[in-house]
Amino acid sequence: MTDDIGAFVPGPRVRIEGRPGGPLGSLTFAAKDLFDVAGVVTGGGNHDWPTGRPVPTRHAWAVQTLLDAGATLIGKTITDEVSLGILGENAFDGTPVNVRAPGRVPGGSSSGSAAAVAAGICDTALGTDTGGSVRVPSSFCGLHGIRPTHGRIDVTGMLPQAPTSDTTGWFARDAETFARVSSVMLGEAIPAELPTKLIVAVDAFGFADADVAAALQPMVKRLAALVGTSREEIMAPQGLSVWARAQRSLQPHEAYNTFREWLDKGNPRFAFSVARGLVMGSMIPESERAWANLMRQEARGRLAYLLTPGTILCLPTTPFPALLRGLPLSVLDPLRDRITCLCAHGGLAGFPQVNLPGATTVDGLPVGLSILGARGSDATLVAVARALGKS
Repeated sequence: MTDDIGAFVPGPRVRIEGRPGGPLGSLTFAAKDLFDVAGVVTGGGNHDWPTGRPVPTRHAWAVQTLLDAGATLIGKTITDEVSLGILGENAFDGTPVNVRAPGRVPGGSSSGSAAAVAAGICDTALGTDTGGSVRVPSSFCGLHGIRPTHGRIDVTGMLPQAPTSDTTGWFARDAETFARVSSVMLGEAIPAELPTKLIVAVDAFGFADADVAAALQPMVKRLAALVGTSREEIMAPQGLSVWARAQRSLQPHEAYNTFREWLDKGNPRFAFSVARGLVMGSMIPESERAWANLMRQEARGRLAYLLTPGTILCLPTTPFPALLRGLPLSVLDPLRDRITCLCAHGGLAGFPQVNLPGATTVDGLPVGLSILGARGSDATLVAVARALGKS
């Protein structure tokens, strides 16, 4: 298939047929260029990353799992540099086109995967999520997307960033395909039973732009009707910005440690914003990280308290729709911070989250509604997505 939107990494496109007769035999997929594909360089979104590294001889677990289930791999997709980005603009490989929001970013760092699915080039695609890299592009591109329970998905063959927050995720345009792929990736059937309680995170809705909160209200009402009962709660009593500060203290420092040897030996080229983030990550003091780890425990405890069996929580996935491409850093920095305020809980606490598409602002731009569940309730969240897609 042609790539008219710049979603795939430059160069020859890889294609690997899935195993005949598998449950995903009719589907095609793409893999973010952080996942190993045997015989293909893992580029990582940075042209210096592959230098001196061996070409993989085995597929990443996630790639192999989809191939074994019958899905056909049609290419590797653009990512923000070594996953260090949230908007999808890459100084080396360009910015994939967001067909759902022309002239705007697709979201990152799983930018190419989300853009390819949104454009109908493939049925599903693999991404990674550390600080929001599946959830944000899902919202910006109007897709189903999942950040699974941290530690549930085997990340063998996936380039790491911050291991205590990293996870594999995936995208789909429609709820049925999303459920089929999720069943394979999670290794369990999607249940028919749905949760019976819904919590609306009022602090998160209050933090989002007013037009986004308003655009999501019909979806919240549909979700409440589907589940049966709902109530309002504050998700982060300490403050969404406090949870975000904790994640910004832990994730960048881990990222610096992940790439420290490469930085020391290779002196690689980066976009300024990426290099700046690594430098700042190297300078976070132990005292700040100790505080952040305590806040991580508080966040985990709060979500465990709220998300009892049979309960899900909903919130805006992003505080605003996709941003215009090419904005200056002085404009982007505070906007990135706002995104982190609605995404920090993912890497901080590790609870599963699914983005539900279906809402648009008055300008016609997609925005997502997210649902969270207890650890291990990934399949139940997928069941909610499937049921909502049919309602």
